[in-house]
Amino acid sequence: MTHIDVKVKPEEETAMLIGELSARTGVSQRLLRYYEEQGLLQPARDPNGYRRYGENTVTKVRQVRALLAAGLTTEVIRDALPCADGDRPELDMCPELAATLRRELEDLDARIDRLRQARSELAGFVSL
Repeated sequence: MTHIDVKVKPEEETAMLIGELSARTGVSQRLLRYYEEQGLLQPARDPNGYRRYGENTVTKVRQVRALLAAGLTTEVIRDALPCADGDRPELDMCPELAATLRRELEDLDARIDRLRQARSELAGFVSL
């Protein structure tokens, strides 16, 4: 009896270049490279150095955009991304992340208060 060992290469995840990712997300290539520098995206690299992004990166970029829109820094987002699920991310609130987001909210409230005070001062100089 002859035994033939056949190895089947697993189907590779669909990969796209940075231009396609940019087109699909509406985020510039320059900004996508910045996200990579900040540790928010980790593309694979071809031997020629081209970035290759998996299909799930489209969702990750949408998560980054939503978290940025919420006023979070890229540093906080880097910590939050592993807990994110979905385009408008639902966050799995571990105690550390919840504490971080509470601090961010407190900081945002303090900035809003400072802006209100500055507006009041400015309004004193201008008749509206």
